[in-house]
Amino acid sequence: MITKNKFVTVSYELRTEKDGEVLETAGADSPLEFICGQGQTLEYFELNLLEKKQGDKFDFHIPAAQAYGEVNEDMIVDLPKDIFKEVDASDMVIGSVLPMMDSLGRRLRGKILSIGEEEVRIDFNHPMAGKDLFFKGEVLGVRDATEEEIEALHSHKCGGCSGCGSEGGCGSDCGSHHDGCGSHHDGCGCCH
Repeated sequence: MITKNKFVTVSYELRTEKDGEVLETAGADSPLEFICGQGQTLEYFELNLLEKKQGDKFDFHIPAAQAYGEVNEDMIVDLPKDIFKEVDASDMVIGSVLPMMDSLGRRLRGKILSIGEEEVRIDFNHPMAGKDLFFKGEVLGVRDATEEEIEALHSHKCGGCSGCGSEGGCGSDCGSHHDGCGSHHDGCGCCH
């Protein structure tokens, strides 16, 4: 049964509308694995899985406010165009997501919304901000996490992934499913 410190393996499909297009999948051949209660996945994702067992199916909805939050207009900024002079021209197009770093050294990912003569409008909100999440899937496995797995997870939290920062910054080259740090959700699973 899924409880704190259980190593959980799930397959799922993710949509932003109940019967909408599938945006992300974690199949049995590439499942999501996490240790419950350790902040590797969204809190409400784990809460919806508590007390489920291997073989149990799930189908639940997480409102935007409890997922990646609402769109924060303060995270949409105009930056001087000259700071992008070393970015490859093929990446300087509307819709591109660029790895960037803030003044404190935290790694960020910004989506280009518009390119003007002097400024580039960048959105630093999480790609799923403002969206409800609909998960449907199956619990593939549940077991006790080993001491080594928990210890490795905690050592990773303390700076292992290209600089998870104290304020939730995360490197974009952590090697997980969607450029996060151990999360299938574009986020920093180690810092949520």
